[in-house]
Amino acid sequence: MRIVIGEDSALFRAGLRSLLTEVGHDVVADAPDAPSALAAVLEHGPDVAILDVRMPPDHADDGARVAARVRLERPETGVLLLSQHVESRLSVDLVAGGHFGYLLKDRVLDVTQFLDALDRVADGGSALDPEVVARLMVGGSPGLASLTPREHEVLALMAEGLTNAGIAARVVIAERTVETHVARILGKLGLAEATTQDHRRVLAVLRYLEGHRPG
Repeated sequence: MRIVIGEDSALFRAGLRSLLTEVGHDVVADAPDAPSALAAVLEHGPDVAILDVRMPPDHADDGARVAARVRLERPETGVLLLSQHVESRLSVDLVAGGHFGYLLKDRVLDVTQFLDALDRVADGGSALDPEVVARLMVGGSPGLASLTPREHEVLALMAEGLTNAGIAARVVIAERTVETHVARILGKLGLAEATTQDHRRVLAVLRYLEGHRPG
């Protein structure tokens, strides 16, 4: 796939370029700050833009603002945000249209999972860091309180963006068992499964979790 990288650390940026090139992706541009990253995305129209949340010039949520602009101007482009720290609000705000991922930078060290997340984002799905999901799942919702430990585990993997097959492989249970857990989870949360597309199911769960998160 064609990729633009926006990252102010020259070392991390070079490492990402090397990794992605080695596995066959085409890094069409990389940029050290938010304005040049946005310009590169608009110029090249990549399949995915990998953006640091905190970049110059403000070192605040510059990358997230670029992601929002990309969503408006090039909605077909996937965005994978990388961050040193969990900022769960950003993930929920941006995930609504699919084609979105949000990972802690440490996850890049797990090359297989990082590349899997990149593929899901490029295909129109979602890929959320487990720590983001865990933060969203903290709360006093009656629906969440009624879930069994295994259902909590399955829900967390759903929210990360995994398919039923992916969940079955991660937890080491049968895919049919996962389907049963998913049906029970959605029933307990009061969510009708209106589509068979996995990322839309994830979005419904995330909206529910965000709506019941304290604070």
